[in-house]
Amino acid sequence: MNNCEAYLDVENSLLGNFWKLTNADERLAELIAQKYDVPYIVARVIASRGITIDMVENFIDPKLQNLLPNPSSLKDVDKASLRIADAIMKKEKIAILGDYDVDGATSTALFKNFFRHFGIDAITHIPERDEGYGPSDLAMNKFKNEGSKLVLTVDCGTTAFEVLDKDKYDFADIIVVDHHEAEVKLPNVYAVINPKRIDEDENHPAKIMAAVGVVFLTIVATNKVLRESGYYKQVQAPNLMNWLDIVALGTVCDVVPLTGINRAYVKQGVKIIGKRTNIGIKALSDIAKINEAPQAFHLGYVLGPRINAGGRVGKSSLGSKLLYSTSDDEAEKYAKELDEFNTQRREIEAHVLLESIEMLEGIEQEYPIAFVSNTGWHQGVIGIVAGRLKERYNVPSFVMSIEDDEVKGSARSIPGIDLGTLIISAKEKGILSKGGGHAMAAGFSLEKEKIQEFKEFIGKAVIEKLGSEKIKPVVEIDAAVELIGANYDLIDKLDLLSPYGASNHQPKILIKNVKITKSEIVGAGHVKAILSSVKGGRLKSIIFKAADTELGMKLLNHEGSLFHLVGNLKKDNWNGRQDAQLIIEDGVIAV
Repeated sequence: MNNCEAYLDVENSLLGNFWKLTNADERLAELIAQKYDVPYIVARVIASRGITIDMVENFIDPKLQNLLPNPSSLKDVDKASLRIADAIMKKEKIAILGDYDVDGATSTALFKNFFRHFGIDAITHIPERDEGYGPSDLAMNKFKNEGSKLVLTVDCGTTAFEVLDKDKYDFADIIVVDHHEAEVKLPNVYAVINPKRIDEDENHPAKIMAAVGVVFLTIVATNKVLRESGYYKQVQAPNLMNWLDIVALGTVCDVVPLTGINRAYVKQGVKIIGKRTNIGIKALSDIAKINEAPQAFHLGYVLGPRINAGGRVGKSSLGSKLLYSTSDDEAEKYAKELDEFNTQRREIEAHVLLESIEMLEGIEQEYPIAFVSNTGWHQGVIGIVAGRLKERYNVPSFVMSIEDDEVKGSARSIPGIDLGTLIISAKEKGILSKGGGHAMAAGFSLEKEKIQEFKEFIGKAVIEKLGSEKIKPVVEIDAAVELIGANYDLIDKLDLLSPYGASNHQPKILIKNVKITKSEIVGAGHVKAILSSVKGGRLKSIIFKAADTELGMKLLNHEGSLFHLVGNLKKDNWNGRQDAQLIIEDGVIAV
C-alpha cells in the first residue's frame, strides 16, 4: 500500500522495504512542542497519532478519573448491574463463559476475582478449540447441572443466537458482555452489554475497548449499585483499581487502540503489575525472566503469548486459571505449563509463517491483501501468522487452515479496513458459515469451495477502500534525529508517549549518515555495531537474527560506508549505566 512518495527515495531498502514518513501536521507539532515543553521529535510523533492540542494532556498523562466513561451510558449496563448485584447479595450460583484468547482469559478472571471478593466461587468455562468459539450447548448444560442462576458470557456471545436463548435455557438469567461486531438482531437473553451494538452511540469511548475493559465498566456499575444499596455497611468494598493489571493485560493483548481510556487502563495497570500482587502474573513474569519494570511490551510480547498458548496448542482454561489463582504452587505449575506450550507454539508458528511467505513472495498478487490457505496448518497459530503477515506487508491478512469438514480462518487488518464489518457482510451473503470480530482482528469459517469467492469479496472491498497496489513491506518512519541527539534524555522524553501498542506504536526513528566504528556477530545471528557520526556522538546498536541478511552483511563488511538506519531507541541500563541503544529494524547505504 505504497501510494505515497518514498521517504529519502528509498523504495527498496537493504531488507527490501519501502520507506514512508508518517503524516503529521508540522505546525501542530511546533505548537505542542512549545506548549508542553517537549522536543520537536516527540511533538511530531504525538501530532502524527491524530492527537489534537486539547487532547495532548490526557495522552501524556492518562487518568481513569478523566477518561472513564459513565457505565450507564451503555445500553443494558444498568439492568445488568442490578441483576449481578442481586446475585451477589443473595449468594447465587454464578457461571462465567469466556473466549480462549487473552482477552477472554482476563475477562473471565476479572469477574471471577470480583465475585470471589464476596465469597462466591463462580463456575468458569473456557471452550477448547474443538468445542468451538463462544457459547455452546455443552457449556450451558454444564451450568444448568451445576445449579447456576446467572450466566455471564465474556468476549463472546453477541451473535450466538442458536445457543443463547432464555426460552431454551430458562434455568438462569444470561448476560452477554462483549465487544465484537454486532448484527441488528441480538440474542434472546436478559441483557447484552456491547459498545458495538447497532443501537449504541457511534462515538462512544467504549467502542475501542477490549472485552475486559467492558467487563471492568460493568463491575464499576455493579459496585455502585452495591454501595448505594448499603451492602458495603456489612461487607468490605473491593478496591477495583487493584485489578487493573488484568485489564491492562487483556487490553494490550487484544490489539485494541492504545488511545483514550485504553491508555489509562494500561498506564495504571502496568504500575499494578509492578507491585506483583497478582500471584499468577507474578509467577508467569518470573518464568519469563522479566527482571525490569513491566511495560506494555512485556504484556503484549512476553506474558500475552504464553497465556494465549494454552488456547492455541494446549489447555484453553490454563490462562484464566493462572490469573485467578490464589496459590503460589498452583500458579507456578500453570505458568510452567503455559511456558512449555508457548515453546511448542513458536515452532509451529515458524513453520506456518515460512510456508505463508513462500506462497506470497515471487508470485503476482491479484489483490492488495495477504491471503493464504493450506491443509495441515494448526488452527491455534493462524491468528498469529495473520498478524505477522500484516506487519510484514502492511496489508489486511487472511490465513486459513483447511480441515476435513470446513476451513477455519483468522484475519488481521490495517487502519481503514474494518474486518468485523467485512466478516459480518460476507456471512450475510452466505460466503462464510461463521464469523465475527472487530475492526482489527476477526475469525471465520467457510467451505473449501468458497475460498476463491471469499478472496474476491475481500480483495474488491479492500481495493474500493484503499486502492490497488502490489503488496510490499513498508517501514513507517516517525521522525529523524542526528546521532548526537539519540541519547538517554531523548528516550526519557519519548517515554511520555508510552504505553505503546495498536494505534500508538513505539516510534521508529531514523538516524542519518552514521559510520560503523565496530561490528560483530553475537548470539544466534544477531549483529551488534557501534555507530558514530562526523557531527559527533556514539551509539550502541543491534539488529536481531540478521547476520545472513543483506543489511546484516553490509553492517559486518561496511568498508567505511555511511548508513541511514531506522529503529527503536531503547534504554540500556546494564550494570547501572544509563546508555542509549538503537534496535535496528532497517537500513540503506547513504548515497
